[in-house]
Amino acid sequence: MQSRLHWLHTASTETLTLYAAHPKRGRQAIDAGGILPQMTGTRVHDAYASYLSYEGTYALCNAHLLRDLIGLGECSPQPWIQGMLALLRESKQQVERAREAGDFALNAVQLAKLETCYDTLLAQGHAANPVLPPAAPTGRRKRTPAQNLLDRLDRHRGAVLAFVYNFAVPFDNNLAERDLRMAKVQQKISGGFRSDQGAAFFCRIRGYISTLRKQKSHVLSALRSLFADHPFMPQLQAE
Repeated sequence: MQSRLHWLHTASTETLTLYAAHPKRGRQAIDAGGILPQMTGTRVHDAYASYLSYEGTYALCNAHLLRDLIGLGECSPQPWIQGMLALLRESKQQVERAREAGDFALNAVQLAKLETCYDTLLAQGHAANPVLPPAAPTGRRKRTPAQNLLDRLDRHRGAVLAFVYNFAVPFDNNLAERDLRMAKVQQKISGGFRSDQGAAFFCRIRGYISTLRKQKSHVLSALRSLFADHPFMPQLQAE
């Protein structure tokens, strides 16, 4: 039997987990998952083009951005990179302190200072990495990693800073990363699945168990209920 690469997709909240295996990574697979096409809240993800093609409110994962900034700084140390790293980390700490104090938003002075600093760092970055004209009249000059990252930070600034405007929006999408961890463990142990149906079964079972744990339900009792013809159903309304 010929082996085929599939992608494991997940949609996660604090109380729900959905897994889906699909041979595609992009829009076709995401549509098949049935979550993003109908989602009305704020989704948090990286800047993958297929995610950005959906309408609605979104936030970018700052853990991904921090890794990109760190990697860029190691290859091309520029002052604006360290400044942006410090700004994002300090903003996260400000939100955490405000939340602990019972606040629901940063105050106007904090937001104004943050936005001004963000604009200044972007200006410094663009000045250090100017877009040069193409080498030939009909040609196209390749953009550098720094220019691409600056463009992302500039075009999606509202999504980058969404967590400071709305405390219900997380700083990153590490929740989904954690939910994928057990699937990676399974992959390392067994090496993969022998059929599409086996992968689908795993996704259904693993999503059920993950959801039960998030909702503090007794996993073994719930699994027993499945074989006793009175399956325990977790709360399916996202909080």
